[in-house]
Amino acid sequence: MESGVRRITSTRLIDHDGRVREGDFLIHEDGSYSRSSGDEDVTETIEGSDLVVTRSLQNWHTHLPMTLNRSMGEGLSLMDWLQTSIFPSERNLTPELASIGTRASVAEMISGGTTFACDMYHFPSSIAPVVAESGIRGIICGPTTDWPPSEEGESDSGNALKELDSLIRSGPLGSGRVEIGIATHAVYTCSEEILRKASEMSRELGARLHIHTSETREEVAQCHEKTGMYPIEYLDSIDYFTEGTVCAHCGWVTKKEMRILARKGAHAVHCPVSNQKLACGGTMSYPAMIEAGVDVRLGTDGAASNNGLDMRAEAKAASLIQKHDHWDATILDPVETWQLATRGSSDWVTWDLSDIRMRPRGRGGRRILSNLIYSGAQCVDVFVDGIAIRRDGRTLTLNEGKVAQELEDAAQEYYSEI
Repeated sequence: MESGVRRITSTRLIDHDGRVREGDFLIHEDGSYSRSSGDEDVTETIEGSDLVVTRSLQNWHTHLPMTLNRSMGEGLSLMDWLQTSIFPSERNLTPELASIGTRASVAEMISGGTTFACDMYHFPSSIAPVVAESGIRGIICGPTTDWPPSEEGESDSGNALKELDSLIRSGPLGSGRVEIGIATHAVYTCSEEILRKASEMSRELGARLHIHTSETREEVAQCHEKTGMYPIEYLDSIDYFTEGTVCAHCGWVTKKEMRILARKGAHAVHCPVSNQKLACGGTMSYPAMIEAGVDVRLGTDGAASNNGLDMRAEAKAASLIQKHDHWDATILDPVETWQLATRGSSDWVTWDLSDIRMRPRGRGGRRILSNLIYSGAQCVDVFVDGIAIRRDGRTLTLNEGKVAQELEDAAQEYYSEI
């Protein structure tokens, strides 16, 4: 994988502003781009007449090993799904299985033009190296409590926090592309003591916090009954939030809580496909979040509750549900939707413009972005830090065929006792 400048000729390029530019472009190692005069020293020249070049997609809430759970327990209610499908299988989880599930998820994300994942799952020491070796970026957030959980009535040993502390102190992986963060699952699964300890560790080590917040009405009601506050209010009351805390779902959030998220500089992650599939009932209000000044990101959640890790499908779902729920077709137009899905990206992806789903292109390519979000196209190339990790429709850092068979074999072991 050679790092360097790529020249893409006779192509179209869409940066964060959503405007279609035409011509010959240089894609630089630092994530910038410039017009090409044709005589620069480059690593390679790519003929781009049937390509569109865009920023890569960013997935801000994942459970990467849960590709092992894809399509389990279809058609069940949330608690039935958890109790009869997910929790029993997760008892069989091992570091090796976590690596295999992660490898499959990363291969899927690269093939769909995604170069970043903010993950929350068990065995971060198995997940992070896979993400680093694949060439993408990540914040891999490990658990703060024992896995598997202690038997009922037993206290948590504290070993998970110690291991996570050591892992964070060991530093990032993949030349700085992959950081270790701290996952506090939710207010209903973590004690106040654990939440406070995690926050203290975040401050001390400069590690990112990641938590599920206000995903279901039941969660919100239980928190209010127990504490007299809603989940985000409660977290604020114990001084939980640190810089850039990632709050997944936020489907049942008051305007007061939105103002707290904005004031604390937290990221609220919209996961529309997972929330709809699990019938959570509440949808993040994107317009209200933006009005309150909250930084909103987009995530798929795990492949178990989403069935996929396709961020274009997630972007489409986000756009549609916000329009539908607010009776306003002007919300999340194609440019703003694409900005939501690619926010923070410094990497580049090319898509196949010859794909029939990308036609018609419209005058000056004005339909291209809409087609890409709502219709789809094949991902051709992926460049991270000037390195090609996918070229001509083939991922270079992972063998997709081998990864697929590995996943198939692992699934037999994973479900053996269910």
